[in-house]
Amino acid sequence: MMPKQILILNGPNLNMLGSREPMVYGEQTLDDIHKICNTAASQLSLSVDFRFSNSEGELVDWIQSAADKHAAIILNAGAYTHTSIAILDALRTIDIPIIEVHLSNIFQREEFRHISYVSKAADGVICGFGSQGYELAIHASAKLIP
Repeated sequence: MMPKQILILNGPNLNMLGSREPMVYGEQTLDDIHKICNTAASQLSLSVDFRFSNSEGELVDWIQSAADKHAAIILNAGAYTHTSIAILDALRTIDIPIIEVHLSNIFQREEFRHISYVSKAADGVICGFGSQGYELAIHASAKLIP
């Protein structure tokens, strides 16, 4: 039996982790976070499909097709969190657990970052714990997956 798979989506500029504002986002790279997610998921008998895109449309396409082969979504939509009604609409078309993740505490940052369209569709939000937020989201997903 194949382990249930969690789709982990990462939005714009997250490919720059490690060099982009390390005081805000930490020094780990997106590849480091991918490894952390693989380890955390395997400990729970889950697997991950870890993806990155700077393209809003590509993220929407992945979300729309997620329910066909994934048991949950963990989404760090980056700046699209605060702007993308298209991502919100796509999230509302699927019926699997959705966890929103942010490396930084978006509520301690600029006011425009306090608004999240993703939150309107998410089952939960984890922010401010750096890469550990992804691990927490995997554990939360495991509890929400039927």
